[in-house]
Amino acid sequence: MKSIYKSTSLELFTPGTSAMELPFVGRVVAGFPSPADDFVYESIDINKLIVKHPDATFYARVKGQSMTGDFMEDDLLVIDRSMEWSDNKIALCFVENEFTLKRLKIVDGKCYLIPSNKEFPVLEVNDINEVIIWGIVTYSIKKH
Repeated sequence: MKSIYKSTSLELFTPGTSAMELPFVGRVVAGFPSPADDFVYESIDINKLIVKHPDATFYARVKGQSMTGDFMEDDLLVIDRSMEWSDNKIALCFVENEFTLKRLKIVDGKCYLIPSNKEFPVLEVNDINEVIIWGIVTYSIKKH
């Protein structure tokens, strides 16, 4: 992955063209194991699975605490610029010369940028502050 932008709050990456297929074992039961599921079904490439629009998709790492509850520091996000934004989607926004992740909330015709962490302020989108929606988060990958 090649870094395309770095700010104090986010680092963006392009997906690149490399492919790596790994074994895919199917669904994993979170209850009692099934002995019939002890074999590999196929191989998958995670990029093909989670990237629907390669020319409009990039990766980003989460920095900061405003979206704690949805994401943690260093979670890897898949962001699609071709998706339409709408109520309750999590978007990568460009506000006051910084990238920030926020949940979009539309109430009575007004748009708000809502942090998951209640310690951070809600931002109303209006004529005073310019907000650009760069893309919609489609997946997050967490380290356990």
